[in-house]
Amino acid sequence: MTDAAELRRRTRALLDAHPPAATDRRDFLRARFDAGLAWVHYPQGLGGLGAPRSLQAVVDAELAAAGAPDNDPRRIGIGLGMAAPTILQYGTDEQRRRLLRPLWTGEEVWCQLFSEPGAGSDLAALGTRAVREGEDWIVNGQKVWTSSAHLARWAILIARTDPDVPKHRGITYFVCDMTDPGVEVRPLRQITGEAEFNEVFLTDVRIPDSRRLGAIGDGWRVAQTTLNNERVAIGGTPVPREGGMIGKVAATWRERPELRTHDLHQRLLGLWVEAEVARLTGVRLRQQLAAGQPGPEGAGMKLGFALLNQEISGLEVELLGEEGLLYDDWTLRRPELVDFTGRDAGYRYLRSKGNSIEGGTSEVLLNIVAERVLGLPAEPRTDKDVAWKDLAR
Repeated sequence: MTDAAELRRRTRALLDAHPPAATDRRDFLRARFDAGLAWVHYPQGLGGLGAPRSLQAVVDAELAAAGAPDNDPRRIGIGLGMAAPTILQYGTDEQRRRLLRPLWTGEEVWCQLFSEPGAGSDLAALGTRAVREGEDWIVNGQKVWTSSAHLARWAILIARTDPDVPKHRGITYFVCDMTDPGVEVRPLRQITGEAEFNEVFLTDVRIPDSRRLGAIGDGWRVAQTTLNNERVAIGGTPVPREGGMIGKVAATWRERPELRTHDLHQRLLGLWVEAEVARLTGVRLRQQLAAGQPGPEGAGMKLGFALLNQEISGLEVELLGEEGLLYDDWTLRRPELVDFTGRDAGYRYLRSKGNSIEGGTSEVLLNIVAERVLGLPAEPRTDKDVAWKDLAR
């Protein structure tokens, strides 16, 4: 299945059988998944046709022209960008069949239970424990900065299953049902006023071994698949020219000539060029993904994304002057998605500060780029051969 014409034919057949104007949105999305047109590069029976990833654009264009609904990807980005590729690579046939369809249609939202209060940048130091009891694992611990936990049905979770080996080797990867007893979600209010993030407490949560992804003790390797895909999902999201935050500033510049100064003009031009370079680099990265799983290059994209967003939002606040100091609403809310372009400049300025933390801190990503992309010597590690239980805390 590598022919664009055949994909168009299949897409039009889907539209004929399920006219978007007369079909329930959820029913249409299910039918699209079953037709193999959800993500065409996935295997047959799992929402795809085994086609090249690059041909997804053919399907998307036909559906957009027909006014077909999408699966609201911003709301389910963790599932699409992180959980799905990990389940596809490491999940059993049964896990793939059960989890991927409702994940893609948005019927089941996902979150990520990785970071902890004592294991953020040093994720491998995590202390959440999973102890085997028959065919189940009993999990106890705390996770933090969990986006969408208040909406999620499922979570991707890493926990320590062997404290007697070095920290990277004693971790196992699980799928956690967020509705199970012992899972408690508490909001974390941010500088924006929203509680988009959460902290999650796990108390004697029982996870069947059938929900384990990968081998026992191999969770760090499985997690690398998730993290590499996360960085691409954050930093390499496709946008049109002058899309995203640079588009908001450019529009203000054109509509408000009284705000212009020579210095701001020069800065805007420079950031516009950087935004376009980032966009084209993202296109190239997605083309490379057609050949396999993402590698460390995604760290560079995410690193640039964070820096660019922060610089653009800072310029926007300066351009608006006193107006840039206004803030629309600091009411505590628990949103379903992050809307950078739907709020005001003050929100964008505050929210962009988190871009250099979420999805891997900029400091960690600099190390990844240095060591895995540029081939520079790794930083010295004194804990490489020390059992996790013997590490200083």
